[in-house]
Amino acid sequence: MLQNRVDPFGNIIRSSARGTWMGNRGILHDEQQHIQRSFKLKAWITCVLQFKNRKRTVMAPHRYTELFFRDEATAFAAGHRPCFECRRADYNRFKTYWLKGNAEYGFEAGISIQQIDKILHGERIDRQGVKVTYRASIHDLPDGCFIVYHDQPYVVFKQALFLWSPEGYIKKEMFPEEEMVQVLTPESIVKAFLAGYVPEVLLPEEFIQAE
Repeated sequence: MLQNRVDPFGNIIRSSARGTWMGNRGILHDEQQHIQRSFKLKAWITCVLQFKNRKRTVMAPHRYTELFFRDEATAFAAGHRPCFECRRADYNRFKTYWLKGNAEYGFEAGISIQQIDKILHGERIDRQGVKVTYRASIHDLPDGCFIVYHDQPYVVFKQALFLWSPEGYIKKEMFPEEEMVQVLTPESIVKAFLAGYVPEVLLPEEFIQAE
């Protein structure tokens, strides 16, 4: 079992659960397929599993490390954003809504994505490699944001919380009594959600039917 799944904290973990999206942070593994670092690039991207009939050997030597996510909301919580090549429409939507939601930076539409990646990188992890979080009112968070609740990752969706696991969401909770919560999804990405980007959240059928 390879260490190539990503949780909402951005950790690269081992799991037999299949992912629905692939990610890239550069070459992270050695020739024995062991993870040696958490990232190599500041551009952390989320890709489709299949693109133009390209075939890859997972964790091939000297090739970028294929990472996998349960859903798009998980990828965003870890700090990834849509790929320009294989997800051009999603990339364009994300950049548009990111700029709209983060107008305080004064970026124009033609700004290089590298400038946005620099901001995202500072919101993902600190200089010691620790996940960056921030505090916010749970009532101000849009669907698809991840928070820490009972020391575990939960996604916010339709005024409820759903506990994440590599295999899927396994428990539903009502909003906590305390208003302020610890947010895992990077703040500028949350603002992009508020501006109009709707992330995919793969809830089990029983939770959807109960909505």
